Amino acid sequence: RREPLARINLKKKNEETGEEELGSRLDHCKAKATRHIFLIRHSQYNLDGRADKDRTLTPLGREQAELTGQRLASLGLKFDQIIYSSMTRATETTEIISKYLPDNTDLLREGAPIEPDPPVSHWKPEAVQYYEDGARIEAAFRNFIHRADAKQEEDSYEIFVCHANVIRYIVCRALQFPPEGWLRMSLNNGSITHLVIRPNGRVALRTLGDTGFMPPDKITRT
Repeated sequence: RREPLARINLKKKNEETGEEELGSRLDHCKAKATRHIFLIRHSQYNLDGRADKDRTLTPLGREQAELTGQRLASLGLKFDQIIYSSMTRATETTEIISKYLPDNTDLLREGAPIEPDPPVSHWKPEAVQYYEDGARIEAAFRNFIHRADAKQEEDSYEIFVCHANVIRYIVCRALQFPPEGWLRMSLNNGSITHLVIRPNGRVALRTLGDTGFMPPDKITRT
């Protein structure tokens, strides 16, 4: 989101006092709260499914989601909302996680955000997929990853359940890293990535792909 200064006429003066209104206008526009964004990768799913509806969570994937939900609950935070991808594996992960905590969007669906650099030989989407998915995933970043609204008084804790490609791209963009490097990171199923967005717009990465709460035999990366 734009800096408050970009939204103000610096030359405008108060009609009664003749003084510039900059100070009061700025205070009204500035963010005051911190946003905590928890990006959860969906759990292990059936890779043999031909359509999205067939790509349901495996028994192990359901166990992973239970463990992720328990981990989030153990943090003792009051989560304000859960937003999740409309793909089956993400919605099923969300259903399980939600049991442990006191909205559905197509923008967070899996896709190819941008051609990786360096290129890889084992994954080569069609060029058109980068144009279609890339625009959508960039829209998700702009829609969800921003400083708190000026009207928000208290810090917020928000959960987004989505996909590895989306999370990696968002992390690169949020930290102002070259987004082409997104494929250099690896995320386990059910992992937790924690971004913090301060009122001044600065972003910090608290954790990336944390699965330390899972037993080693429950960790997968499909």
